[in-house]
Amino acid sequence: MPIVCGIKFREASKVYFFSPGEITDLQEDDYVIVETARGTELGRVVMPPREVDASEVVGELKPVLRRATPLELVEAEKFRQSEEEALRICREEVRKANLPMKIVGAEYSFDGSRLTFFFTSEQRIDFRDLVRNLAHLFKARIELRQIGVRDEARLLGGLGKCGRPLCCATWLSDFAPVSIRMAKEQNLPLSPAEISGLCGRLLCCLAYEHEYYHAVRGVFPKVGKMVETPFGPVKVVKVSVLQETVTLLLADGSTIELTADQLAGKEPCPALAKRNGRRASLEEQLARVLPATSEGAKEERKPKAETPAPSNGGKKAPGKRPPEPRRAGEPGPAPTPEPAMTLPKRRRARPTPKADQAKASGSRPSRRPEGKPKARRAPSEGAGDPS
Repeated sequence: MPIVCGIKFREASKVYFFSPGEITDLQEDDYVIVETARGTELGRVVMPPREVDASEVVGELKPVLRRATPLELVEAEKFRQSEEEALRICREEVRKANLPMKIVGAEYSFDGSRLTFFFTSEQRIDFRDLVRNLAHLFKARIELRQIGVRDEARLLGGLGKCGRPLCCATWLSDFAPVSIRMAKEQNLPLSPAEISGLCGRLLCCLAYEHEYYHAVRGVFPKVGKMVETPFGPVKVVKVSVLQETVTLLLADGSTIELTADQLAGKEPCPALAKRNGRRASLEEQLARVLPATSEGAKEERKPKAETPAPSNGGKKAPGKRPPEPRRAGEPGPAPTPEPAMTLPKRRRARPTPKADQAKASGSRPSRRPEGKPKARRAPSEGAGDPS
């Protein structure tokens, strides 16, 4: 198995394996100069030399050249402090060139021979003129590297939804794949505003507890499924992963909460014992009540004893005499006349004046005074006797 040591180049960066070679006394937090694909770099030891499985080593192991000297550490710190000024100058040059790109960060090599700028953009950009201008200003080799939104959040930093600094900017060394299925298994709202981080992607912390949620949910039946238990057939209505319990809906409409071992019958269930005790006490109460009610029902079913006749010498009790039989030919009693039906008296109508009568009939009232006879029309000429 190869012997390697773990090196980090930034605080929240990935751990890379290097071969220590003859320098086997490296300790944690030692600074070393290593050879990388981009040239020589200054790194910090985070894992002392040790043997690892060959499957953990990706690609060819680069060697550790030497320990960093104090002078190299001072120069590296000086160049690191000038990164903010370099970032400001680069943004001004981008604004002058009117390029659709966002400069996120700048990084010097430990000796100042190389300056790398990180940017984000939604399209391909021709920045050859920009590189020439920056190389003339900084007198160093210029590199422009395009990064994604997650790396942008790592470089800029900030506070997450939990109120703490971003994981990717403090300790998270690698981005694990995150899917929407993880949020569904944790019963989180699927609103993008609730499960997305500052970068606009799904929260990295959704993957932290995914294995635990997956393991606990695999022990319990799915929600909505009917299962057979000591309580009879029940329906699963809820699975609490943090409490590791399941809520069941019984046939009588009540609910009960059980653990996985209680559901499987490996542990006694206090709720079942309490339920059985309640049922036993109920049966005892019914046993006390039922005999009394059965005796009362038997007494009601018994035939009633006949009441003895009153001892009054065989004489009948005084009462109405029965009607004597009617002889043949004798007339029966006169029928009772029915009461005559009386009609209510009608009120006499008030005499109306002739004007009112004429108005009611629709004719014009006569202007002839009362008591004066109506004049007869004289016959017209030629109207005489036909003879």
